[in-house]
Amino acid sequence: MKVILLKDVKGLGKEGDLVNAKDGYARNFLFPKNLAVEANASNLKKLEEKKAIEDARIEKEKKEALELKDKIEKTTIKIDAKGGTGGRLFGSITSADIAQELKKQYKINIDKKKIDLKENIKTTGITEVEIKLYPEISATLKVNIQVE
Repeated sequence: MKVILLKDVKGLGKEGDLVNAKDGYARNFLFPKNLAVEANASNLKKLEEKKAIEDARIEKEKKEALELKDKIEKTTIKIDAKGGTGGRLFGSITSADIAQELKKQYKINIDKKKIDLKENIKTTGITEVEIKLYPEISATLKVNIQVE
């Protein structure tokens, strides 16, 4: 029997999948627990509409991420930090500092967890930092660290 899964079912498939299930398993387990519905014409149409809406949402998010990528790659944020001689800082610049300055200087909200900083910045100068905006979409931000 063909069924449309409403939730992830271990060993059978993920939510929204159209799968074959044994008749007894579908009638006695999947249907009573609202894990699946029978794959008839009306349910298939609902599934297609749901997938179309989801695809449109994903496409919109990708478009917004690409626009944000262009905006971020054109900017350079400037951070003043306390430092000593030889271009060394007394502290370090973290991803939270970068996110805060990005918001303050350009009003771009980025979660600090999306800023891929291998290790905290401890020297002055321009450093390129990768920001993950969306799966497979990332931007490179230039951070200019200067001593106060």
